[in-house]
Amino acid sequence: MLPPLSRLPMTDISSTTSKATSQGATLDEAQKKASASPQGQRIQLGAQILQASLDVSISAGDNSMALLYRSAIDHINEQLAPELGPNALQAAMQQDNSAEATAGRILSQSTAFFDAYARQHPNQEPEDLVRHFVGLIRGGFEQGYSEATNILKGLGVLGEGNTIEAEIGKTFELVQKGYDDFLQTKLQALQV
Repeated sequence: MLPPLSRLPMTDISSTTSKATSQGATLDEAQKKASASPQGQRIQLGAQILQASLDVSISAGDNSMALLYRSAIDHINEQLAPELGPNALQAAMQQDNSAEATAGRILSQSTAFFDAYARQHPNQEPEDLVRHFVGLIRGGFEQGYSEATNILKGLGVLGEGNTIEAEIGKTFELVQKGYDDFLQTKLQALQV
């Protein structure tokens, strides 16, 4: 059993406080250094996914859609980063997380970077450019979707006949259709 604080010598209290402050500063510094490296960023992403999965396990429902959205956006960001820089897309976790709203945000934020992508590839054939861009963002979405659903399955949140699984599946279909529509619209514009 520890003695009450009033019985501890003041030097012990101030020494303990300064050690804790020093350790906290060292921890903050180490976290900053780690987040600057690609491996540190991956670890942070993993921690964010784990935090999101914990949130999902605590209160399923709309949070599972938030996890899907976050994971998809992170992977689209990862795919676009070499071309357009880090965090090309901004996640908006505090928004409507219905299937339609989630798909709409994923589509609008990922396709909005087409013009910037096209400027970075001025010598590429227009049709190839459009197809490659859609393939790039679709791949990022599918990877994020796969990881999010695997986490949710591991937590026991998903199951046949489950409304959450139905909403996530609907989001997947809406995003895929949106990418198909975007591709078709861009290809038709090239024919004019």
